[in-house]
Amino acid sequence: MGIRIQDSADVSPDAIIGDGSSVWHLAQVREGAVLGKNCIIGRGAYVGTGVTMGDNCKLQNYALVYEPAVLEDGVFVGPAVVFTNDHFPRSIAPDGTIKGGDDWEAVGVTVRMGASIGARAVCVAPVTIGRWALVAAGSVVTKDVPDFALVAGVPARRIRWVGRAGVPLEPAGEGTFRCPQTGEMYVEANERLMEAPQS
Repeated sequence: MGIRIQDSADVSPDAIIGDGSSVWHLAQVREGAVLGKNCIIGRGAYVGTGVTMGDNCKLQNYALVYEPAVLEDGVFVGPAVVFTNDHFPRSIAPDGTIKGGDDWEAVGVTVRMGASIGARAVCVAPVTIGRWALVAAGSVVTKDVPDFALVAGVPARRIRWVGRAGVPLEPAGEGTFRCPQTGEMYVEANERLMEAPQS
C-alpha cells in the first residue's frame, strides 16, 4: 500500500511509520514515534518523541499528542485535541533559569482500543481512556475513563454508556444494555460495562 507523507510534513527519519499510513500537510512526527498500519495524521497534528500508535488510528487536524502517550488500535483523536504530559508545568526554575528536558518527568495519556476523543477535548495526564469509550467534544478529562463510557463536561463525567458502534446504548432491563445499531448486548456491574457473554 505504501506510505504517503506530504512535502510540508516534518517526519523524523528515526520515526517508524506503518504501511498504508498518511502524514498530511504541516504535521510533525518526532524521533522514536511509532505509527502502526493505516494511520492518518491530519494537517498540523503533532506526534511527540516516542509516542506509540497502533493500527488504524486517526489523528485529526491540529491534534497535539505529547510523549509518552500510547494509543492502541483504532483510536480516533479529533481536531485540536490536546494530550498533556506534565503535572506541574513551568517554563523556569525557582531561580529564574529556563528549565530543560531533564528538569521534569513526563507523564502520559493512554487510550485503549477503539476509543474516541472529541474535538478540542483536553486529556490531563496521567489518565487512561478505556476501550471503546467516547470523550465528548470540549471535555476536560482529569481521571480514568472506564471501557464503553461516554464522558462529557469540565471535568468530564460519565453521562451514558456507548457500544462499539459509538452510539448511546439503550437500557434493556436487569443491568443490561443494547446497542440500537448493532443489537449487541452489554452488562453493567459495579459501575463498569462489559460485553454480554455469547450464548
